[in-house]
Formats: sequence, C-alpha cells, structure tokens
Amino acid sequence: MEFLTDDGASFAVNASKTSQVLALLLVRCPETVSVDTLISELWGERPPRSAVTTLQTYIYHARRMLSRELPGDQRGIVLTRSPGYGVQVAPDDIDVNLFEKAVRRGRDLLEKGDAEQGVSVLSEGLGLWRGPAFAGLVVGDVLGTHVAHLEELRIQAVGLRIAAERSLGRHLELVPELRALVKAHPLNELFHAHLIEVLYDSGRRAEALEAYQQLRQVLDRELGVEPTREMQRLQRAVLHGDDTRSHRFAAGVSGRAHAAA
Repeated sequence: MEFLTDDGASFAVNASKTSQVLALLLVRCPETVSVDTLISELWGERPPRSAVTTLQTYIYHARRMLSRELPGDQRGIVLTRSPGYGVQVAPDDIDVNLFEKAVRRGRDLLEKGDAEQGVSVLSEGLGLWRGPAFAGLVVGDVLGTHVAHLEELRIQAVGLRIAAERSLGRHLELVPELRALVKAHPLNELFHAHLIEVLYDSGRRAEALEAYQQLRQVLDRELGVEPTREMQRLQRAVLHGDDTRSHRFAAGVSGRAHAAA
C-alpha cells in the first residue's frame, strides 16, 4: 500500500505495528477508526493490559513517520477523533482508492460498449499493484477483510480486461498471461475458460483440449469434483470444432471461481 504525496512522490507502508495502524487508518479513510477496532486488529481477542497505552505509542510513531516522509503541510494528517483516530487525506492520495475508482470507471465504460477505453482504464488501475495486497505487512482480522476484498476485486478487474481485449480481437497476445493466471489461480474456471477459447480461436485446438484436461485434473485432485456443465459444454464444442461459440461464453462460468482460487 502506498501513500501519494502532493508533489507526486510516494512512500510505502512497511512491516511494523506502527505501519499496521497507519494502513488501517488509511484504508478506512475518511472514517474514524475506534480504539477497540485498532486493538482488535493489532492483538485479536487477547490484547495485553497495556493495549490502549501501547496503541497511543504507535499513533505517536505514525505521526513521526509521516513527519519524516511528508512535506510540512501534510504532517498532521493523523487526527485524534472520538472514539478513536482518523486520517485527513484526499481520497486520490491513496492507491487503494485509485484502484477501486479505476475498476468502477472501467466497468462503466465496458457496459457502454467502449472496450478500447475500458481496457486502458482497467490496465491503469491494475498497474498500481506491486504484489499481493499489503504485502510484507502484518495483517490482523480487520485488515484481512480488506485484503480479501481487494484481491477479489483485482481478479474481477483482470477478468473484465481480458474479456474486453478478446472482444477487440486480441487472442495470441493473451495466451502467455492466461497461462500464468491459471497457474496462479488453478481453481478459477473463468481464467481457464478464457485460455481454452483463446487457444481455440488461435487455431490451437489440441492445446485448448489439453488446457481443459489440466483443469479437470486439478479440480479432481484438489476438490474431488468435475468441471462445471458450462466448462464441459465448452470442451465438447472445442472437441467437435463448433465455431458457433460466442466470445461471451467465458462469462457463463464466472459464477464458479472456487474459494481456493
């Protein structure tokens, strides 16, 4: 997670309790985060007796951290506000907000039929990622909820962008990315569906059928289940050379991206 300063610079939140507090305040901006919520994030259900005092120390260090990193007019952004603390930051100064805004705008553009611009906006938003959400940061239950949300939104954004690029006739260039995606998310049938269709549409039917078998094997090994009926229909269509399949077929399996994806 990065904080963007007014002069275009940025600094990343690092792996300490102080940074854990600051990350939660930033991701919940402009809300006030209660003392109880911050304590729950830091220590779970078994906080130390000194939790409130220790939290105050982390807030003090967070303010010192910002005083070193930010120009003078931005140093006082960590505020004491009943019943806890908050930060006074413009929404577009936080990369998480910029990403979520890009996904919303990209989705709107695609719904209006502007695939080219939609791809551009989604790619810009996805370009803000530097690895897993809050990588290297200690994450408790509260931040963990935000991590799950952001990772799910990231997968959705990638799926939207790939579908839009396919609608623009970009097939061969998507193959390497899709192979990497099915390796990283082996239980996500939507990515597998995109890969199978892109391979088939590129004249690589044998590889498309092999990609389906790889999905079938991983589902059997990890979950003991078969691919969905939609995926099985896709496999039969590829097997029989059915060219009437719609490029929108992959959206039909988006409802089953297994929890371990």
